[in-house]
Amino acid sequence: MNTTECKQTLPLEGVRVVEFSHMVMGPTCGMILADLGAEVIKIEPAEGDKTRKMSGLGMGFFRTYNRNKKSMVLDIKTEEGRQTLMDLLATSDVMLENFRPGLMDSLGLGYEVLSQRFPSLVYVSHKGFLPGPYEKRLALDEVVQMMGGLAYMTGPEGRPLRVGASVNDIMGGMFGAIGVLAALIERGKTGQGKEIQSALFENCVFLCASHMQQFAMSGEAAPPLPSRVSPWTVYDVFSVGGGEQLFIGAVSDKQWIQLCEVLGRDDLLADPNLQTNEQRLLVRHELLANIEKSMQQYSAEELSALLDKAGLPYAPITRPDELLQDEHLIASGGLVPIQADDGSQASTVLLPLMLGGQRPPVRMPLPRVGEHTEEILKSLAGRR
Repeated sequence: MNTTECKQTLPLEGVRVVEFSHMVMGPTCGMILADLGAEVIKIEPAEGDKTRKMSGLGMGFFRTYNRNKKSMVLDIKTEEGRQTLMDLLATSDVMLENFRPGLMDSLGLGYEVLSQRFPSLVYVSHKGFLPGPYEKRLALDEVVQMMGGLAYMTGPEGRPLRVGASVNDIMGGMFGAIGVLAALIERGKTGQGKEIQSALFENCVFLCASHMQQFAMSGEAAPPLPSRVSPWTVYDVFSVGGGEQLFIGAVSDKQWIQLCEVLGRDDLLADPNLQTNEQRLLVRHELLANIEKSMQQYSAEELSALLDKAGLPYAPITRPDELLQDEHLIASGGLVPIQADDGSQASTVLLPLMLGGQRPPVRMPLPRVGEHTEEILKSLAGRR
């Protein structure tokens, strides 16, 4: 087994989580808790979580959001399966789910029922919407991006566009995990569990909250980001030598001077009509085309080195696949190997945080379907 060696004590060691989830939002919550040290038992049908066999853009879902978990096959639609679940919940601290509205209630596994039997249980639900007029609707990340303002702000005018990742699903899992942590702290004081709810739509609205406040304060609706009027002259993507591209920002008069020095443009420095950002904004379009011509004498690598030395903000336009070779991710330990559920080796991106100077590690291979069923059943045998 190829896992990250780590002797650090993780904060959720000793916490047992039962996870009923699929796709991204629920699994993200479970993964965060697992990475922080919890024993997360993922309940799967006999054929396994459907994301194990997805193709296209969903191909990486299972490997990305299900590390550090155990897999147990359990049919909760049978009396025996539900009894086994009750035995398991009696030993657990948290249960999480992200099924369609009403499903867990129809199986007698909603919070109102389980909290009567297990008053210390923390129960977290991930849904499309929090309680209200929309709560029974089914939702997807793309659906709420359209109705929550994000697609409008991302695409050009008249062309709403979803962002290129499942941001609301991932945020929903994050907020679910934050709620679990808060509930566990409160339970330590009161002995009582609590229901936590996290939802896609409300996540998306939270992402757009500053744009909502802009309108409330100014009376003017924020335009989509591609149509925005930049407050800075140099804050854009430029074509450089060899047809490559770089994003470059110069957001102060000092940085403007530094950029001109990097490009050897003493003529721009001496121009009395370009001394302040406000002056430069008046001729922004023409000025950007002018300095882009100077940039085209450099390759992206050459210009990046000059900008880095000058301390100016810049970024290459990077595809996700290229990040698998990113020197910073590799050197900082944020991209590590994991044994996949088919026995092969894969790379996984760790949580973007450090605890006591270390990233929460990969502690076990990705589980095969039902790999830990027998182990868990044996641990429950004495409870009946």
